[in-house]
Amino acid sequence: MKALTLTQPWATLVAIGAKRIETRSWATNYRGPLAIHAAKTTPGWAAALLVQEPFASVLANVGISEFPIGCVIATCRLIGVHRMPPSFTEAMEHPGWEWVGPTGREFSFPLTEQERAFGDYMILRYAWLLADVQPLLAPVPARGQLGLWEWVR
Repeated sequence: MKALTLTQPWATLVAIGAKRIETRSWATNYRGPLAIHAAKTTPGWAAALLVQEPFASVLANVGISEFPIGCVIATCRLIGVHRMPPSFTEAMEHPGWEWVGPTGREFSFPLTEQERAFGDYMILRYAWLLADVQPLLAPVPARGQLGLWEWVR
């Protein structure tokens, strides 16, 4: 299964379903199952976000105070990758994305204030749409990598 390493708290935000759009500076043609890996280290600037809104309240509402590191914590499906609009105004006013799967199942990815706070939606970046997120019952230790990488359970 392909895997993507995310720094905490973003890995946990994906695992609990609070973050459904991962923003990246690069695109991929890959679509399909994706493991969410929590990076081995959390930079100080990322840890500082834990006491800021909306991070603090979202995590407190689900009772999370500890963050696993160096392990796979969830699986999902990467169903789409979209480039942000080429102008700052368009990017800031972008409403989000709709996606219809091959079976007719519809997915909606609105860019709420919370979703915007959890990503970097600047011009010319990419929004990766994540669906069917399933947190693992127990974290599985794994060594992460940059980019998409192959995770063997």
